[in-house]
Amino acid sequence: MNPQAMQPYGESLTAYFNGDKDAELIVHRDDGYKSPLPVSWFFRGPSEYTPIDTEALEFSKGAVLDVGAGTGVHSLALSEKGHSVTAIDISPHAVDILKQRGIEQVFCTDVFSFEGGRFDTLLMLGHGIGMVESLEGLERFLAKAGSLITSEGQLLIDSLDVRATRDPVHLQYQIERQQKGHYIGEIGMQFEFRGQTGPFCTWLHVDRDTLNEYAYRAGWSCEMLVELHTGDYLARLYR
Repeated sequence: MNPQAMQPYGESLTAYFNGDKDAELIVHRDDGYKSPLPVSWFFRGPSEYTPIDTEALEFSKGAVLDVGAGTGVHSLALSEKGHSVTAIDISPHAVDILKQRGIEQVFCTDVFSFEGGRFDTLLMLGHGIGMVESLEGLERFLAKAGSLITSEGQLLIDSLDVRATRDPVHLQYQIERQQKGHYIGEIGMQFEFRGQTGPFCTWLHVDRDTLNEYAYRAGWSCEMLVELHTGDYLARLYR
């Protein structure tokens, strides 16, 4: 993932953290579709947790590596529960906020470059697996993740099964992706904040079946912990 693609996202976090409670991130898709995202979502507290948030925090064990930790929504909750938490993010804005919010072990890096030891739980929430960009990237991630967890460790990953949609606009986009030779969950995406945009990137939404297939080939067992009607789900992977 090109860090420059995440620059508007990082700037939106800083704006909200510094008092702009109306800050809004615009997500553009490469077919022209766009959607606004209130930045307050990245600062949600326990009363706003989704079923996926709640289950992931419950299943987390031991020392935790929070990948794509953002503002610390999950890192803070796990620290309060007594877990040893290490947080990583490619956005320097997010890293600065994590430190200011009290997370001590914070690194500005991506998961492929991180060499910080072995953990009992690798946590990748908020559709953070999207940062691997493609199915090829998913293969690389699953290989790398094995070097970051203990022999009894686990990966907790959430994503979106785009096949769940009934929206004709999204269904047409999936058809177009297939016609161009792409997997339907490899989404061309661009972020905008206050009129400034970053370069386009690819964001991976991997469906349940494909995740299970790639996990199995890489030597992981995969179980679904939460499955929502929206297509959102939480998976647990273990050796």
